[in-house]
Amino acid sequence: MNNLELIEEYKKFISFEKRLSPSSVKSYLRDINELLKLNNNKELNNYRLEDIRKNITVLHSQGLGGKSLSRVLSSWRGFFNFLINQHKFKKNPTLGIKAPKSKKLLPQTLSVDQTLKLIDIKDISFLGIRDHAILELFYSSGLRLSELVNLNYNDINFDDGIISIIGKGNKERVAPIGSFASIAIKKWLKIRKNISGLESENKILFLSKNSKKLTPRAIQYRLKFWAIKQGVPENIHPHLLRHSFASHMLQSSQDLRAVQELLGHENISTTQIYTHLDFQHLSKVYDKAHPRAKKK
Repeated sequence: MNNLELIEEYKKFISFEKRLSPSSVKSYLRDINELLKLNNNKELNNYRLEDIRKNITVLHSQGLGGKSLSRVLSSWRGFFNFLINQHKFKKNPTLGIKAPKSKKLLPQTLSVDQTLKLIDIKDISFLGIRDHAILELFYSSGLRLSELVNLNYNDINFDDGIISIIGKGNKERVAPIGSFASIAIKKWLKIRKNISGLESENKILFLSKNSKKLTPRAIQYRLKFWAIKQGVPENIHPHLLRHSFASHMLQSSQDLRAVQELLGHENISTTQIYTHLDFQHLSKVYDKAHPRAKKK
């Protein structure tokens, strides 16, 4: 089989057997096609460790950081493992190669006051009621943008105060939904059922005036709109509300494991970055309050 045929077979494998999401499949294939491009479409069974090391050096020189390079290496490694298992390739040329480390940047968050100011929308128009429900839900349950976009209204159990979420890798988790978010969503559902042209089988929770499913870009735009209107001087994006949710939960509860479960992180190391944010918060309190603090 030639390179394109092998890639097509791998696409079917990760789509139907591994059941990766379409966005994950697209990301893997993009990385694999970049590998072929870097090596002038060299036959895959002729790749060597030196080729991969050179490729990583080239990508690093083009500005890719350690996190991005680790993702690329992971894509390549999984692909070659597939070729070994399914097509009797002799070796995986990516083994033993690590991406250069990059400086860890702490995620930006809003303060509690800034967050409440952002989501306290009084507008009772179609867009105002819908967007208020979106913002309340983002902050209430710490959803990813992709999770909110694909949410169905029957994923919410108002009686139990919980929401069923399909996260990364099609993994399902259950998260609580706060009372403010529940009230805002119930108001939106009354408006939603009267949308012109709405078909009964359309269960997507958040829709446009034309009964179309909202795109991620549309939601990003609406958040920026409300940031300006509500006077929140930050670069507002959906993940910022997820970061703020995690940071505020950790500050209040000090329960890292619970925050990990709420966010749907597979590894607790991913969640631990919020402990650094929490320490920054404590340091500021200390500097302001302690008589022997170094900073004044």
